[in-house]
Amino acid sequence: MRSLWIKIHLYVAAFFLPMLLAMAASGGLYLLGVKGSVHSTPVSLSATKSLSADSGTLGDDVRELLTANGIYHDFEYIKVSGKKFVTRPTSANYYELIIHENEVQATLNQPDLIKSLVELHKGHGPLFFKDLQKLMALGLLIVLLSGFWLGASSAGLRVPTLLTTVAGLVVFLGLAFII
Repeated sequence: MRSLWIKIHLYVAAFFLPMLLAMAASGGLYLLGVKGSVHSTPVSLSATKSLSADSGTLGDDVRELLTANGIYHDFEYIKVSGKKFVTRPTSANYYELIIHENEVQATLNQPDLIKSLVELHKGHGPLFFKDLQKLMALGLLIVLLSGFWLGASSAGLRVPTLLTTVAGLVVFLGLAFII
């Protein structure tokens, strides 16, 4: 049974290693103030169409508006924030449409690599990537719990495993109550 858990721990950790490294790097950079940048270019719209957040066909309305202006942009859904509509995912080039006095102002936004990684980290990537992130979260739980179990069930590793786990818990709870 132990050898099976060692293999599960190893394979799940190895499979998710690239994603976990990307998430750790993007999260760490973000916390250090390195958030990436977005190159924004205003886009002139000659053809217009009214947009409403309450429309049941908002995605189609935005596609129609962009296409009528010679813009062929693939997006999965629209994030609505007041009178601002943002095509998603924002981990790749995206458009921001703002309704200003019955006129739609458009901007093409092009994130750099770091900003793209930060957007993926925040869950603003493609829908399939969000599903993969959910699977990665489950994989991380499996790796952490199986690693703890493997250490705690080994006579030679039991004490160091339990001591470091308790130390981590004390630091976490101590910081949680300070905040």
